[in-house]
Amino acid sequence: MNWKGKTVGYAITGSHCTFEEVMPQIMRFVELGANVVSIVSNTVTTTDTRFGTSQNWLKQLKDITGNDIISTIVEAEPLGPSKLLDVLVIGPCTGNTTSKLANAMTDTAVLMAAKAQMRNGRPLVLAISTNDGLGLNAANIAKLLVTKNIYFVPFGQDNPEQKPNSLVAKMDLIPEACYSALQGVQLQPMIIERFHSA
Repeated sequence: MNWKGKTVGYAITGSHCTFEEVMPQIMRFVELGANVVSIVSNTVTTTDTRFGTSQNWLKQLKDITGNDIISTIVEAEPLGPSKLLDVLVIGPCTGNTTSKLANAMTDTAVLMAAKAQMRNGRPLVLAISTNDGLGLNAANIAKLLVTKNIYFVPFGQDNPEQKPNSLVAKMDLIPEACYSALQGVQLQPMIIERFHSA
């Protein structure tokens, strides 16, 4: 994968337990030559959890990408007219963001960036992480699966015994899924086995 000359929008929403998984993928984009613009939801900028502080995660993003972080709707809006992003990935993409995206709601910087990307007819890649992917959010995922220019990082159940409705993307396939999306192709297989009990 050659990412030289490409600008990747990397958007993060509040599935804090997956942040540690996605940071190396952002680093991979940079190492492969991409210019990475990071975009975060309000939850990322304001919430400290047992997985780390918001200040720490934001510092990591800035250190990895070398770019300022887009964190408001006003900052994200110019992404539409500027056509800056060759591909936009939301990873992790929470159930809340999935639901809002599927129902055309725009109340965070991440959703404004997604709206801008769709306006430009450019690929939007979702790396879902939601406890209700096979529950109420199944309808929203289905709606997005058939939406033009939206692609998914391969995903599966992460804990079927204890959380049977939960779906999580295989985060280490984010760069591959984005590269495939740039060619107009969904990375396959899309539905994978993430977890297998003995």
